[in-house]
Amino acid sequence: MLSVRALSFIAAIAALLFPIYTYLEANLESFYVFDTAELHGLSKRAIEAHGNDTRAIVSYIVGELSQKDGVHPYVNLDEEWVFNNAGGAMGAMYIIHASITEYLIIFGTAIGTEGHTGRHTADDYFHILTGTQLAYVPGEYEPEVYPPGSVHHLHRGTVKQYKMDSSCFALEYARGWIPPMLGFGYADTFTSTLDFPTLWATTRITGREMIMNLFRGKI
Repeated sequence: MLSVRALSFIAAIAALLFPIYTYLEANLESFYVFDTAELHGLSKRAIEAHGNDTRAIVSYIVGELSQKDGVHPYVNLDEEWVFNNAGGAMGAMYIIHASITEYLIIFGTAIGTEGHTGRHTADDYFHILTGTQLAYVPGEYEPEVYPPGSVHHLHRGTVKQYKMDSSCFALEYARGWIPPMLGFGYADTFTSTLDFPTLWATTRITGREMIMNLFRGKI
């Protein structure tokens, strides 16, 4: 059992951190550099320009972001793909941006997958670039269907089942508190895949981008 001194120390830390958290939570919007409507428009322009050519769509999106004022310093141009196992689903991702309050990635698979979205501390916007994503909520009798050009918005704190029947890639944007989401992204490594080289690659890239963006003043 914890001693009275230890409990007092924990209570003091909580009392110190709570007002900081409350202030940051109330001002989250001021930390964002990406705009949901602009990302949706960018995704649709890329699809219109390149159809089903996923590689060209990704290049178009990253190229435009790298030229955009207020955004370009925070864009990772190194296309470092790594596997991602989370919630029973498997795909791959290219981390375009990672910070404390936002991440922007290309996520997808060429062969299909299915799993649990996770219940997250950030809003997640899944911009479908190629293929189709299906989603399901308990109590419904028909799936939600997201074709290319659409956005699947998973609200913070909610959860769904999702599926990609075959090849499907998306521009995924999350805004809110990103670090607590990492546990969901790491859990399958310890409970299923034991793929520690991929875990290290994910940690190295994510940590590098978060730290570099903190040095740039981006929370």
